[in-house]
Amino acid sequence: MLAAADPAAGEKVFNKCKACHNAEKGGANQVGPNLWNVVNSSIAHHDGFPYSTALAARSGEKWTYDELNVYLTSPKAFAPGTKMTFAGLSKPEDRAAVIAFLRTRNDSPPPLP
Repeated sequence: MLAAADPAAGEKVFNKCKACHNAEKGGANQVGPNLWNVVNSSIAHHDGFPYSTALAARSGEKWTYDELNVYLTSPKAFAPGTKMTFAGLSKPEDRAAVIAFLRTRNDSPPPLP
């Protein structure tokens, strides 16, 4: 599904995320961290951002395509105790599109699986 996902459609779905996040290179953290370079980065990777204990405990793990999919399905199920109040994206095609969009927001987009 990810290989066929449309980053432009993902950018539209990402509008739901913009209340708390941006994905601009050099953009400031907001209520949530900046998401530039998030794909394949370490979880809780922005120095100085006050991550929840639930996400900080996973800082040795990476935001792989699979992990992002699980997180975007239900942030609270992925990391019980997360500060993120967003319920998640129930449609698999919306999650794939957002992940495809986030992949483009990267200095070196990681290869698709």
